[in-house]
Amino acid sequence: MGAYILRRLLLIVPTLVGIMVINFALVQFVPGGPIEQIIAQMQGEGDAFSSFAGGETQQTSFETEQYAGARGLPPEFIEQLEKEFGFDQPLWKRFVGMMWNYMRLDFGESYFRSIDVVDLVMEKLPVSISLGLWSTVIAYLVSIPLGIRKAVRDGTSFDTWTSGLIIVAYAIPGFLFAILLLVLFAGGSYWQIFPLRGLVSDNWEALSWPARIADYFWHIALPVLASTISAFATLTLLTKNSFLDEIKKQYVMTARAKGLPESRVLYGHVFRNAMLIVIAGFPAVFIGIFFSGSLIIETIFSLDGLGRLGFEAAVARDYPVIFGTLFIFGLIGLVVGILSDLMYVFVDPRIDFEKREG
Repeated sequence: MGAYILRRLLLIVPTLVGIMVINFALVQFVPGGPIEQIIAQMQGEGDAFSSFAGGETQQTSFETEQYAGARGLPPEFIEQLEKEFGFDQPLWKRFVGMMWNYMRLDFGESYFRSIDVVDLVMEKLPVSISLGLWSTVIAYLVSIPLGIRKAVRDGTSFDTWTSGLIIVAYAIPGFLFAILLLVLFAGGSYWQIFPLRGLVSDNWEALSWPARIADYFWHIALPVLASTISAFATLTLLTKNSFLDEIKKQYVMTARAKGLPESRVLYGHVFRNAMLIVIAGFPAVFIGIFFSGSLIIETIFSLDGLGRLGFEAAVARDYPVIFGTLFIFGLIGLVVGILSDLMYVFVDPRIDFEKREG
């Protein structure tokens, strides 16, 4: 297993470099770079995309000979901007310099916020961790017992009507459910039970620890519920199908023939094998929900998380934030992939990835 882990760790470097190369190359062909954004704002045009409606051709950020809309600005000013942002250097040199800084954990400073990228990410992390962690925990707490119950009572009325509820929940868009929750429980047309915005109250620092915990969960209740509504559907059906596959196997029939209680058969024999794929996939599920921090959910509930950060950085062409977060989360995602494999081995020691590769 040690050799397998070492190979996977060594593959992280070329994989991460490949991810960065592809995205760096693609960004160069997207019009409206940082300099064009600044020029557009100085010209009172709002942003670099406003001229698209009129059909005027925009050049990409690395084409520095002339910028549309910059005719009223002195060339020396444009050259100074290019030098300040590093666009006076060749593309390969900019990429190599960026990767060298990233390898030293120097992710630079946001172009437009005057704050380090790491500090900016850390500022947004509480929201994304709250949504990702609690959505994942609730999904597992609901899906596993429900999936087991559906498998045991397969074909009954309970299985039928719960499947209907799951299909309905899966079909409801998260943002639409979030709006419904706001209307019903956050001061819309009905009840004012939950707060409308924020992760904690303004006076959170002055509260006692029990009151802080209660205030935190009071604020995240609706966003987490909106994020979870469709997440547990796939997990529930996966749990049910895993149990059904195991229940039909010979060792289960043998255990029942020996007179073992049904609860002992289910939770002493079937559970471990059936839950292998479900439990081992927890790191990947969590990181998936965490990375996909819903921009719409965050916007509806006025939460300032990584979803909004990524969207705003993409719109503003804030390259340090775009590439810095891409590097950080790409690295985390690759490490989590290894952790998922280790979780498989932990749940079922019979799995040997080295023999499979051989």
